[in-house]
Amino acid sequence: MLYRKTFLTAVCTLIMMHDASHAQNTKTIGTYDRAGYPKQSRSVTYAEHGMAATSDLRATQAAVDILRAGGSAVDAAIAANAVLGVVEPMSCGIGGDLFAMCWTPDEGNVVGLNASGRSPQLATRAEMKRREVEQIPIQGALAWSVPGCVAGWQDLHDRYGKLPLGDVLQPAIDLAENGFPVSPVIAGYWKSAEEALQETPEATSTFLIDGKAPREGQIFKNPRLAATYRLIAEQGAQVFYRGEIADEIDRYSRSREDGLLRASDLASHENTWVKPVSSSYRGYDVWELPPNGQGIAALQILNVMEQFDVKELGWGTPEFVHRFVEAKKLAFADRATYYADMAMADVPVKKLISKEYASERAKLIDPEKALVGVPPGDAKLVQGDTVYLCVVDADRNCCSLIQSNYYGFGSKLMAGELGFALQNRGALFSLDEDHLNTLEPGKRPFHTIIPAMVTKEGRPELVFGVMGGDMQPQGHAQVLMNWIDFGMNIQMAGDAARIRHDGSATPTGVPEEEAGGTVLMESGIPQATVDAMKKLGHQTSTGGSFGGYQAILIDWEGGVLQGATEARKDGAALGY
Repeated sequence: MLYRKTFLTAVCTLIMMHDASHAQNTKTIGTYDRAGYPKQSRSVTYAEHGMAATSDLRATQAAVDILRAGGSAVDAAIAANAVLGVVEPMSCGIGGDLFAMCWTPDEGNVVGLNASGRSPQLATRAEMKRREVEQIPIQGALAWSVPGCVAGWQDLHDRYGKLPLGDVLQPAIDLAENGFPVSPVIAGYWKSAEEALQETPEATSTFLIDGKAPREGQIFKNPRLAATYRLIAEQGAQVFYRGEIADEIDRYSRSREDGLLRASDLASHENTWVKPVSSSYRGYDVWELPPNGQGIAALQILNVMEQFDVKELGWGTPEFVHRFVEAKKLAFADRATYYADMAMADVPVKKLISKEYASERAKLIDPEKALVGVPPGDAKLVQGDTVYLCVVDADRNCCSLIQSNYYGFGSKLMAGELGFALQNRGALFSLDEDHLNTLEPGKRPFHTIIPAMVTKEGRPELVFGVMGGDMQPQGHAQVLMNWIDFGMNIQMAGDAARIRHDGSATPTGVPEEEAGGTVLMESGIPQATVDAMKKLGHQTSTGGSFGGYQAILIDWEGGVLQGATEARKDGAALGY
């Protein structure tokens, strides 16, 4: 139990630190002076044929251009992801991992792709012990795992693509080569990583201008990334895993004392097509990918919340917020104990997302007092910095895609002149041999990034996601309750003030036995609720990062698409 709590604290601290670098835009999303729609930042976007929603207008525009040119939803999603790797390089890129969820009328079911990489063969607990490493550092080469993104693009394109990969990547190549003005929120993220990027000549010469992070509106170019994208466009993913890109990563890793990644690790990489898992919520089927990601935490939260009349509790009330926070604590206690690479650990997914298990866990919630020291459930007794984007095309093919370096600029290291940072996902491994998520060679680490989809009667109703560390499952649940229980449209459901429980944050002076984490609330949450939460024993705070949401709703009867985008980011939803 002591280790489980220690590991949870370490993981949450890593995620909190990651999100702290992405907390530049913390303005409350509350009430707006908009005639007729005072509770949302902008109108819902409508279109008949195709639509994309991303965290940057240029990525969204690239996706729509690909759709207009006859590309599929997957073609457009890859194009958008590649552009985001240029304009938002701290959050995503081909040095990171990818998860996706797709639905096509031809297949008629939700399909998942796990494009996350594995640890190097040289990365063993014995090696970490020899180096006197007690926890894998968040910066540096020890945190590397094989990047799965490019293989993810290839697998998605091979199965669902229509246009040549070169055409799909061309918008990103043009931007990287010709340059672009840096957007406001991204400029803040970039500045927060400036000092770390100054530590190596490769990162300095690629990502900084005269040794400084580019300012808002300043033109930034990355010709090195353009050249790397061209190689991928011409040769496909094999050049990344068995060609000259792999060779350069291997060379750079060998040049570092802490470099354990080898060309053989890259060459042995393969992604996994997985069957998404689902749970019903008030007549809708909510789909998430199974671990090594944290998607099922959203299902666990929703299953517990379904035990209560959420609509009757009311949005933003102490009764609602208290129960939501407690449901999150219960789900994350299980997350810290059970979530791991299912190829190398026995994760009781079916039991964890069952209604019977949720019913038992919900009984632990005291309506009059905050839970502290929440233990994981015994599932066996019940029988049982990231970018998110979504695209729907004219044929109603759907793609829900999320992609990340983990921390801003990942490990803060890049190999030679390739133009992209290598991720630091390996920092989320445990070094306790008894933990399911313990470090082993060739193992996928616990992951935070999760795409999602909602279906009804077998057809996709909502393609959506919320990026942002451990905010993601909390955001998924809140957006869906806003939409389903409180009747908000999909833009308002994302704009509404959010709640974030941080299990690792304990205010100074609070004894450990009384620590139940901290409830972060945007100022749109009524002050009366904040005061009531304190009386229930919750530690409360404001500020921090509350995620980044994108969504597309399919109106099958009306024949139109509805798009929503996150007002806390620089993005846009566009269609045609």
